[in-house]
Amino acid sequence: MTTVAFIARSKATDVQERWRILQRTAPKSVTTRLVDSALSDGELIEALKGASAVIPWGRGVLVPVARACPDLKLVQLLSAGFDSVDVTGLKKLGVTVCNNGGSNAVSVSEHTVSLMLSVYRKMMDAWAATRQGKWREGVDSLPLRWEVTGKTVGIIGFGNIGRQVARKLSGWDIELLYYDIIEPMPGRDRELGAKYTPKDELLRRSDIVTLHVPLGKTTRGMMSDREFGLMKKTAVLINACRGPVVDEKALTRALQQGKIAAAGLDVFEQEPTPADNPLLKMANVVATPHWAGGTVEGSERALQFAVANCVRLAEGRTLLSVVQPED
Repeated sequence: MTTVAFIARSKATDVQERWRILQRTAPKSVTTRLVDSALSDGELIEALKGASAVIPWGRGVLVPVARACPDLKLVQLLSAGFDSVDVTGLKKLGVTVCNNGGSNAVSVSEHTVSLMLSVYRKMMDAWAATRQGKWREGVDSLPLRWEVTGKTVGIIGFGNIGRQVARKLSGWDIELLYYDIIEPMPGRDRELGAKYTPKDELLRRSDIVTLHVPLGKTTRGMMSDREFGLMKKTAVLINACRGPVVDEKALTRALQQGKIAAAGLDVFEQEPTPADNPLLKMANVVATPHWAGGTVEGSERALQFAVANCVRLAEGRTLLSVVQPED
C-alpha cells in the first residue's frame, strides 16, 4: 500500500472534480489523501506524514518541506512544465520529480489555434461590440481581418504540444516550419508536414510564430529585441508555454513600434499579471489567464498518468517522464 497526497485548494470547484477523478482512477493498492494547499509549511509537513508521493496542483513542494518528509520519494506533476520545482534540490534528498508532458498536449494545442484565430479575426473586439449591443458599430472601422490559410506558421519547440499544433494545422493549406533544440532524427523532417528550419530563418519567414518550449536556462528570455527584429512587421507571436520565455518589455516595445503586428498570450512573466501590464491595454493583443490546459479530458489523462507512475513507484519499477536537473 502506498499513500499519495494531492495538494490543492481543497474547496475549489475544479479541484473537487480532479479529486473525484483521482479517487476513481486510483487502484486499491493506492491510498489517496487531499491536502489543502493553503496550509502553512509546518501544517503541510504534518499532513504529508507517511506519503511516498505527492501530486501538487497550484503549490510546489519546497525543499525544506521535503526534507522534513523522509517517506517522500516522488513529486508527480500534472503539467509538462517543471520550472516551479527545485529539481536539483529534491534530487539531493532522494526525491524524484516527474512531469506530465503529453496529457495536456491536445488541450494546449487547441487553445493555441484558438489564439491564432482570435488575433487574426479580431474575435474579441467583435464579441465585445456585440455584447454591448453595438452590433457592427465600431467593428467595421477595425483593420481588415486575415485568413490563416495560405500563411506560414513557425512552431518553436516540437515536443508533444508542438506536434499536436502541427497536427491541428495540417489540413489548413499552410506552410508549417518547426525548430527544436534537438536535432531532427532521420525521417523526422517533414513529420506532420512540418519542415525543420533553423530558428532565425523560421522567425524571418513565419507569419505566425508559436512557442512550445519548457522554461529553463536556455529558453528564459529567448524571444527578445533581437528575435522580434528578425520577424515580419505583419507577424503574430503566440505564447502558450511559459511567460518568461518571452522578454515582456521587448515584446511591448515590438508591438508599440510596429516591429510585429500582434500577439496572443496565455502566459506572462508574472502570474497573475499586474492589472497595469501594458500588454493588457493593447488592441493588438489577445490574452487569457494561463488557461490553455486543464480541460476535463486533459485532467483525466494527467491524473491517470500520475496514478500509474505512483503505482510504478510502489512496485519498484522505472518511473516515466523523470525530469533531469539542468547543468
